[in-house]
Amino acid sequence: MSLTILLTNDDGVESRALLPFARSLSSIGEVKIVVPDRERSWVGKAITCHEELRVNRIEGEIDFFTVSGFPADCVQLGVFNLFDRSPDIVISGINVGANHGVAYMIGSGTVGAAFEAAIVGVPAIAFSAVSTGDWRTWSAWAHSPDSDEMWGRLGGLASEIVDDVVSTDFPENVDVFKVELPSDATVNTPRRVAQAAPIRYGRLFQRKGGELYHHRFGGGLYPIGPVEGTDWKLALDGRIAITPLHMDMTTTVEDDLQDRLERS
Repeated sequence: MSLTILLTNDDGVESRALLPFARSLSSIGEVKIVVPDRERSWVGKAITCHEELRVNRIEGEIDFFTVSGFPADCVQLGVFNLFDRSPDIVISGINVGANHGVAYMIGSGTVGAAFEAAIVGVPAIAFSAVSTGDWRTWSAWAHSPDSDEMWGRLGGLASEIVDDVVSTDFPENVDVFKVELPSDATVNTPRRVAQAAPIRYGRLFQRKGGELYHHRFGGGLYPIGPVEGTDWKLALDGRIAITPLHMDMTTTVEDDLQDRLERS
């Protein structure tokens, strides 16, 4: 039986990355597409539970479904509702912009979709394109027809990574692979396995007037630990960063605090 791939994203049906990536992935398996009907960035692993979801089938070069909800909703529907069998792997992206470091990763709809897949027992890989130069200028370009060459090239590179992963057993200690692709990456760009960078960001909202505030992130990231060998540093150095992630995010506390917190 051939490999079945469920492809989703958080940039929605209008993403210029979607169809080039689907074409590339079709060389290694049967691609089924379920994506939000609009951009759904920064939503993490949100699930729609207080309203109904509208699903539409779109026919074209490649048939696909659009969903009125979030990327994780798309995964749920793609795994359990819309097809005769569950996918062998879920692929999320390619996102317009980086998801490197803990700060971006936790809020990312791209990564959130991949974790939704992992929660229901399907291995997943989340891909993001890392901008070069000014973010706002690059983002506008990445949404224009002028960027089509880039998306075709990155789609091919991402598909090679998917093929490398599925050609071996998905590691038991990995729930999701997160991949950062420099926007100018080629087949000759070095690839490295990385850790998620310990970084934070600051204010996300600015007052627009009266009682209104709007999202206006300036892009500032602040390391709070060593960054050598992390996805963030590798991306800055122009390398492809592949980060294995696990859902167990627990850690430890000092003995004196543990003694205060615990009760027999």
